[in-house]
Amino acid sequence: MAMRDRRHRNRLPPADEPTLLAPPEDRFRRVPVLLPYPFAGPFDYRVPRELDPQPGDIVLVPLNRREEVGVVWDGPADRCVGDNRLKPLAAILDAPPMRADLRRLVDWIASYTLAPPGDVLAMALRVNALRPDSPPLGWALAQAPPAAVRLTEARARVLAVLADGHPRGTAALAEAGGASAAIIRAMGNAGLLMPAALPSLPPFGRPDPEHPGPVLARDQEEAAAALREATAARAFSVTLLDGVTGSGKTEVYMEAIAECLRQNRQALVLLPEIALSSQWLERFEARFGVGPAIWHSDLASRTRRLTWRAVAAGEAWVVVGARSALFLPFPDLGLVVIDEEHETAFKQEDGVVYHARDMAVVRARLCGALAILSSATPSLETVANVEAGRYRHLRLPARHGGATLPEIGLIDLRDAAPERGHFLAPPLVEAIRANLESGEQSMLFLNRRGYAPLTLCRACGHRMACPNCTAWLVEHRIRRQLQCHHCGRAEPIPPACPQCRAEHSLTPIGPGVERITEEARALFPEARLLVMASDTLPGPDSAAEAARSISAREVDLIIGTQIVAKGWHFPHLTLVGVVDADLGLAGGDLRAAERTVQLLHQVAGRAGRAEAPGRVLLQTFSPEHPVMQALLHGSLADFMAREADQRRPGNWPPYGRLAALIVSADTAEAADILARDLGRAAPHGEGLVVLGPAPAPLALLRGRHRRRLLLKTRREIAVQPLLRAWLDRVKVRGSARVDVDVDPVSFL
Repeated sequence: MAMRDRRHRNRLPPADEPTLLAPPEDRFRRVPVLLPYPFAGPFDYRVPRELDPQPGDIVLVPLNRREEVGVVWDGPADRCVGDNRLKPLAAILDAPPMRADLRRLVDWIASYTLAPPGDVLAMALRVNALRPDSPPLGWALAQAPPAAVRLTEARARVLAVLADGHPRGTAALAEAGGASAAIIRAMGNAGLLMPAALPSLPPFGRPDPEHPGPVLARDQEEAAAALREATAARAFSVTLLDGVTGSGKTEVYMEAIAECLRQNRQALVLLPEIALSSQWLERFEARFGVGPAIWHSDLASRTRRLTWRAVAAGEAWVVVGARSALFLPFPDLGLVVIDEEHETAFKQEDGVVYHARDMAVVRARLCGALAILSSATPSLETVANVEAGRYRHLRLPARHGGATLPEIGLIDLRDAAPERGHFLAPPLVEAIRANLESGEQSMLFLNRRGYAPLTLCRACGHRMACPNCTAWLVEHRIRRQLQCHHCGRAEPIPPACPQCRAEHSLTPIGPGVERITEEARALFPEARLLVMASDTLPGPDSAAEAARSISAREVDLIIGTQIVAKGWHFPHLTLVGVVDADLGLAGGDLRAAERTVQLLHQVAGRAGRAEAPGRVLLQTFSPEHPVMQALLHGSLADFMAREADQRRPGNWPPYGRLAALIVSADTAEAADILARDLGRAAPHGEGLVVLGPAPAPLALLRGRHRRRLLLKTRREIAVQPLLRAWLDRVKVRGSARVDVDVDPVSFL
């Protein structure tokens, strides 16, 4: 979030304070209107006598030389503009007003993240969705058909279908009348039919809470009963649903959705990767008889518009979506589920920087709803809230349906090294070969896209780097490109080294999934391979087809990146091999060990989810590392307890607070000057420490030079007032900017 105007202060009214507009104190009535732009706050507008806007109304107002859509906001007008300069409000739009709970969420997020409230509003106010769609057109009988038109047998059948007076679309009419679409259109041209508006149908069916669902095990039913009770209470609370992989957490929280539907309230389910949720959608339809409404960025604009309006009208009872679904206009939200709550994908790093998991809990509080955090590997932040008594804890300790947890084994690469130029150790190769011979599926996991993470010249040692970022270019051999995974820059693989001009000297260093696929094809030529990565599964359709082919046993060996760790259920997968289990442990990231153990535990959980037992082999150079030992012995809870003990003394999250200031500028000199000024103006006091300024790990990103400062405080100290006062003491000049990240997840 760019600090374009640091004068902004958010005023959150108490929960019981009415949001009425202040009475006018002069001859004009004024109202504050918040616009979806990075302004410091609402602007005052004069209300014409014929209008009576109320807080939440969607309005059209003049801004400079154009008209913009905004929202009448809460609180009194600020009266900074004199009467003679006050512009009149143009119109109140025929659109559902923004409800008080959503307005309060906008204010809350803006205040917490230090983002301009208009930037937050832009995520909630879908201007395109405000425009009503024209009703779909079909065909009806012409009121005065021409007498001279010849009636064929097919035309007569079409006329007979429409004799009941109900218009029909072209496809439905052609099917009912046994005619082609061309005949229907010809009848329209001949005057036998006329265009007619089709009746508007709800875009989404209502899920049936009494539709027969799966039979729950005893521990599942006990957890489901607790969630049903909490949902029926119609009051805010938070529950952690913690269960081992394959324990049936989804089926359990779907019982809370069923109770929410019985209460005639809406439910929201947030998934970390909605485009990869085909199996989740199948489970939902099997439980409720119809599919939910879906919300994510890949939807067509018309679909998004229809969904937004259906949510606002209360006609979309259950929405499953990515983090942006948090800002949909629910009239009566009774349940919020955050599935895989530990996933860092819930943190938005661009624009308004916020964590959807935490803001989902805030929205549930503002709506008087139950929030469910579901995970097999809960984040330490959530565990700390359970320990503090703020969250309830429900646990599913066993896999559903008699399945057992997989056996974990470590392959010490110091003793069982792969062949030269290869990356799969002999014990892993033999295990895959045996699994293939027995007709069972296997998976290889490497959380690295492309063919190789680094390309260098054998002659001079030159490394192919991105000119816009502090990053190596990743080779994608299938596309014959070198690509930066930070800014997207791509260039052809050159035939010669750009530094020394030596031909055919560029060599890939290290493996990506493409290189592992190449090795697997050579080792297992008869195996049917499938690569699951963001490069090969660009959208929901391709992900659904991949899941179908795996479930249908059309695939023998799956090779994937972190995509394969996100909740898939492959009943015939019995072996998982992790190519580089140490990847992610290097560097100074506070949460490196926690993230690694979560990711590997989730990947391991793909194995043995049905009758056949599963096995997991982790290739590592550090088998003695606490992460590897926790996975080997299944002691995830003990590992997290040790992590907590290490963070408490230093007030590291979740036992303290962090906020990052990221300085960026067009030149290194400008970035250094601004970072130096911020360092000199840094706050001081008991219980707080400022680290930096220092170059960011990605010191150059998308052509901008970056520096970082980190504010660390005790848990009870609010960082927002400190940050506002700190930023007010420093002037930002030219193209330089300061981005604020409260509760940072990434330290790049």
